[in-house]
Amino acid sequence: MSRPTAAAERTTLAWTRTSFGFLANGALLAIKDLHGSAKPEERILALLAAIVALGTYVIAVRRQRTLSELPLPARITARRQVYVIGIAVVLLVVATAIAQLH
Repeated sequence: MSRPTAAAERTTLAWTRTSFGFLANGALLAIKDLHGSAKPEERILALLAAIVALGTYVIAVRRQRTLSELPLPARITARRQVYVIGIAVVLLVVATAIAQLH
């Protein structure tokens, strides 16, 4: 196994930070109402945030592997993954906002 390049390490760190952000969001949603009973939609939102965090972390690991290959593959962009995570973020934000209004 070859040593990861600086680009691979930076990419992995960026994706990992993003996944921790989603994980923190899920944790905040889960503990928001510690003294009361959590509504089912709040638990679903926390679970959704955790799923997005896990998906983002998996993408980080795959990106690191791709960028560590020598020679680099012909196609190294993560366009599809960025779109998927972007859509997940928008859905999470909208669902959280709707849940907070009710």
